[in-house]
Amino acid sequence: MSSTTGPDPTGIPTRVLVFGMARPDRTIRADDLYAVAEASGQSAEQVRSCLRRLVSEELFTREGEGRDAVFQLTERGSHFWTGHLDRHRLSYVQDQAGRGWDRRWHLVGFAVPEAQRDARDALRDWLRQLGGAPVQGGLFVSAHRWEDDVNAEVERLGVTDHVTLAVTDELVVGGETDPRALAARLWDLDAVAKRYREFLVAYQDVPEALEAMRARHERLTDAEFLAGALATFVDFQEVVHHDPLLPPELLPRPWPGRDARILLAKVRKLGVLAREHHDRPVLFHQFDEVLDDLS
Repeated sequence: MSSTTGPDPTGIPTRVLVFGMARPDRTIRADDLYAVAEASGQSAEQVRSCLRRLVSEELFTREGEGRDAVFQLTERGSHFWTGHLDRHRLSYVQDQAGRGWDRRWHLVGFAVPEAQRDARDALRDWLRQLGGAPVQGGLFVSAHRWEDDVNAEVERLGVTDHVTLAVTDELVVGGETDPRALAARLWDLDAVAKRYREFLVAYQDVPEALEAMRARHERLTDAEFLAGALATFVDFQEVVHHDPLLPPELLPRPWPGRDARILLAKVRKLGVLAREHHDRPVLFHQFDEVLDDLS
């Protein structure tokens, strides 16, 4: 909730709204989606166009027509969205005391032939999306167990014969062995920290504003709440997209990512309480479930 007037809707990716409406049974009901889109300032044509693309990309299937349609996440679509939620869960879990790093490095090496260039590029992009860092050509490293995710993508791309996985508790890069120094060398943590600080500055006054609204017995309309929820989530996702989510043991201290996550959760909670309707909104209810699981 960056403001009660809401953000410019043209700046909010429609597919974020669509995925954010997925229910626990992995379905999206068109009538629910269009109602939320309208309240969030999204046009019906924007939503229809986005849904067509998502179906063509095999992320959803569709049954029915118009506002009676039901969209079902495919296995590929579930994998895509669950990956985002898993990253949120991982970040909050790591913030909790005593749940850090096992001091093991996870390596993926690949030498995919030029004839499969598209698959090679897709694998490289996937490893970066999982928070991996390039050590040198064709070799990526992560501080997390990522073997299951990597193997699934490698199999999907058909490049299993060209990929090697390894795990080690000793990593030497350019003569450097200290884990925290290695992390600073492999990942641009200064840039990530800067993004988190910008998020904190942008939203630091929102909790106080929401508390003041409640004290005055004012309420956010659904249009105001939904537009604000979309803006906040999109802005935070933009930061997380660049964050490898390294364990606390590998990060500079203090690390602004933890403060940003605390602020995000607080804004979400206060925003829900400030709604005209106090029940939890369907939009991004999966995020609420992540926080509930960790509480």
